[in-house]
Amino acid sequence: MRVAPPTIFTYGVLMNCCCHTRRPELGLAFFGRLLRTGLKADKTVANTVLKCLCCAKRTDDAVKVLLHRMTELGCVPDAFSYAIVLKSLCDDNRSQQALDLLRMMAKEEVINALCKARAMDNHGRSKEAAEIFDSMAAKGHRPNIVTYGILLHGYAREGCFADMMSLFNSMEGDGIVANCLVFTILIDAYAKRGMMDEAMLILTEMQGQGLSPDVFTYSTLISALCRKGRLADAMDKLSEMIGTGVQPNTVVYHSLIQGFCTHGDLVKAKELVYEMMTKGIPCPNTAFFSSIVHSLCNEGRVMDAHHIFDLVKDIGERSDIIMFNTLIDGYCLVGEMGKAFSVLDVMISAGIEPDIFTYNTLVNGYFKSRRIDDGLNLFREMSHKEIKPTTVTYNIILDGLFRAGRTVAAKKMLHEMIGCGTTVSLSTYTIILRGLCRNNCTDEAIVMFQKLRTINVKFNITTLNTMINSMYTVQRREEAKDLFAAISDSGLVPNASTYGIMIRNLLKEGSVEEADNMFSSMEKSGCAPCSRLLNDTIRTLLEKGEIVKAGNYMSKVDGKSISLEASTSSLLLSLFSGKGKYREQIQLLPVKYQFFDGVS
Repeated sequence: MRVAPPTIFTYGVLMNCCCHTRRPELGLAFFGRLLRTGLKADKTVANTVLKCLCCAKRTDDAVKVLLHRMTELGCVPDAFSYAIVLKSLCDDNRSQQALDLLRMMAKEEVINALCKARAMDNHGRSKEAAEIFDSMAAKGHRPNIVTYGILLHGYAREGCFADMMSLFNSMEGDGIVANCLVFTILIDAYAKRGMMDEAMLILTEMQGQGLSPDVFTYSTLISALCRKGRLADAMDKLSEMIGTGVQPNTVVYHSLIQGFCTHGDLVKAKELVYEMMTKGIPCPNTAFFSSIVHSLCNEGRVMDAHHIFDLVKDIGERSDIIMFNTLIDGYCLVGEMGKAFSVLDVMISAGIEPDIFTYNTLVNGYFKSRRIDDGLNLFREMSHKEIKPTTVTYNIILDGLFRAGRTVAAKKMLHEMIGCGTTVSLSTYTIILRGLCRNNCTDEAIVMFQKLRTINVKFNITTLNTMINSMYTVQRREEAKDLFAAISDSGLVPNASTYGIMIRNLLKEGSVEEADNMFSSMEKSGCAPCSRLLNDTIRTLLEKGEIVKAGNYMSKVDGKSISLEASTSSLLLSLFSGKGKYREQIQLLPVKYQFFDGVS
């Protein structure tokens, strides 16, 4: 029996399959074999080679094939060829190279504005996309509805509404009639930013032009209305949608169910779930409801979250360990440990064994509720359940012990952590240093901090702030100043808290000029002083008799983000009114504060 030799089509199919199964190197091997057979590669095979190279993270090689090898093989690159390479460059965060390639392509006129606009659009560079769009139009490449849609989408993603609407209005002049997709892009842009009035106006214009919204248009509007809590309006849109013969999809139902769950109407949510099931649409899974439970728990609405938990059971779904852990965490967050353990009992009864996340959550709940011994007992129970504590577990316990002032127990726990081989993380060190400083063991904390620095442990700015403040507390001022000066050597930059610590302590020690310079450095670095820092500074300067400097800081009070605190106003009143100590110097204050002169 004679077997037909493989054709160019055979090799193309094989290479494409290799690419789809994430075996691009095998696809390239087939291409090498194709060349050895003497078969001539066509454009389809050449494009598949580009896909294989990009899939193999060999984008530079793909660029070379695109610009040089394809012509050597007798193939002319088309828009699809360029799109493959452009997408790979953008996926590799090499958007500048993608842009360079686009500009070169514009000169050679080898690709239309559509492909170029899409490549730029997805990386937030609509300005460049628009320039290419305009240049191609000037060269006679007339944009079509798809080209307009891509550029409109780019403007929409970046929130450039003026540019978006200007481009939309220019379509008519170019003889392009907007379709449903274009209107949906505009509606989606406004709806996602909560600008529902504008979205509705676009919908009205769309319908006025004789276009009917499709399922994507309706799902966009309904999702946005649900996010805004306008559930009655969302249901009206659902009725309108069905009335026009457009059947709601999963996205529509999910948006409505989430909206009603979030706003407490579980009866309606359940009705919608059953409606989905009746229509043969897969009902929301446990992961969907877990996300709602998580959001409600974070808002402190644990009872509402528990109602969602019960709803899952009512509709015949089975809660998984993630949902149980989420609800347990919710009760722990509000200090309801009894209810948290009730959920744990239900979880075990359902045949789901608690894991490390369950125990970490409960231990943390006990410590946050100041039930330290209960937390430690639960921690010991973990070993009987053969659940190994993690770094997170020990961090929870160390932090809880330090906060409770049980420093000796915390140190013993640290030794236990190291002894059992659990990784001591940067977070662990931060907890220990902060805990030692909080419990008047600052000298010990400084010794540990210095040892850790010698072994190149990289601390964050929060830890450095803690150590600087603690050094000042124990009168180790020069070390504090040296540590502040060395912040940049650690690859960090001072934040507002850092500057605040330095300014307060410099003022406390009487270094007014240094504090003044530090404040200037803070402003120059772009860190805005908070109202509390400014008030502290004003009060300290007034108490030291630095009236002119205090007045300079008072001029920064704008009454909006920064205002005078009651204690600052009270101090001003006592110092400058009637028989006040500095009443003769009131003219040194900003004019708007000189009214104190007339107050007795």
